[in-house]
Amino acid sequence: MEITLDKKIPVIAVVGPTASGKTAFAVELAKRFGAEIISADSMQIYKGMDIASAKPTKEEMQGIPHHLIDFLDSDCTYSVASFIKDAESAVRDILSRGKRVIVCGGTGLYVDSFLQNIQFEDEPDNEEIRKKLRERLEKEGIESLYNELYEKDPETAEALHINNQGRVLRALEVLYLTGEKPSVLRERSRCVPSPYEAVYIYLQYRDREILYDRINRRVDMMIEKGLVEEAKEYFSLHEDYTSAQAIGHKEIAGYLKGELSLEEAKDNLKKATRHYAKRQMTWFRKNSKVHSIYCDDYKDISEAVDAAERIINDSNLFKEEDNA
Repeated sequence: MEITLDKKIPVIAVVGPTASGKTAFAVELAKRFGAEIISADSMQIYKGMDIASAKPTKEEMQGIPHHLIDFLDSDCTYSVASFIKDAESAVRDILSRGKRVIVCGGTGLYVDSFLQNIQFEDEPDNEEIRKKLRERLEKEGIESLYNELYEKDPETAEALHINNQGRVLRALEVLYLTGEKPSVLRERSRCVPSPYEAVYIYLQYRDREILYDRINRRVDMMIEKGLVEEAKEYFSLHEDYTSAQAIGHKEIAGYLKGELSLEEAKDNLKKATRHYAKRQMTWFRKNSKVHSIYCDDYKDISEAVDAAERIINDSNLFKEEDNA
C-alpha cells in the first residue's frame, strides 16, 4: 500500500515523559480503535536491552502488535532518518491489514520528525570534522560537547540525552559543516507536506512529584529485575556503542567499575531519569497540537483513556473512514 497525499493517514500519537504510563495507555487505545503500535523510542530498538529501555513485555502488549521494538543489533548505528523510513514501512504494513496506527514513545525528535515528514536525506557529512569531534570527545568528555550544542542550538540539544554521544556528535557535525543549526534545517524541511493527520495525546501529571515517584519506583524495579546483570553483559561486549550509553547502563557503569556503591549508582540513575523527563516535557510542551491528559485527574487508566477517546472522536480524526 502506497503512502500518498491524496488522503491523509490518521495517526494517534501517545507521547509524554518516561514513566508516565504511555505503553499501557497506548495498548488500551489500540484495543478500542483497532490499532497497532509503532514504538518511537530510540533505545527500545536494540535487541536485548530490555530492562534499561523499559521495553514492554508480551504481557504488557496484551496481544497488540508492536513495531520497531527489539529489531536492531547493539553494534548498529541508527538515525532519525532511519526511523522515519522504518516507520513508513510499518504504517504500510499496518494499513495492509486494515488496522489503524498509533505511534507511542518519548523520543520527541522521532515522533515529530516522522509525523511532520521532516526530510533528512540531504544532511551532509564530513569525515574530517567527525574525526576532530571524536578526538574532542576523548579529551573533553561528552558534557563539554553537549554544552556547546546547547549554547548553539538549544532546541536540538533539548531533544537529545547527553548520553547519546552519536547524535550529539552528529548535530555538531551538521552545524560545523553547514553553518546552520540542525533545528533550522529541520524547520526548513517542513515545506514538504506530511501524509499524516495526527492527534497527539500528551500524558503528564499536575503534581510533578507523582511522576518522580513513578520514576523512582521504576528504577527500583529495574534493579530487582536484573539491570546490573544486563548492563554488565552489555559493557563486556559493547561499551563503545550508542546502545551502551542508554540511561540505566550508563549510570550502572560506575558500580561495575567499583567507583560507586549500588545505592549511589541507583540514586544517579533516578536523578538522570528525572532530568531526562524534564527535557521530554520541555519538548512536548512546545507542540501546540498536543492534547494534555493529566493522569492524576482520574481514578484509573480506564477513565483517562475514556477522556483521550473523547478527544480523538471529537477531532474527527477518522471521519473519512467513517464516511467511506
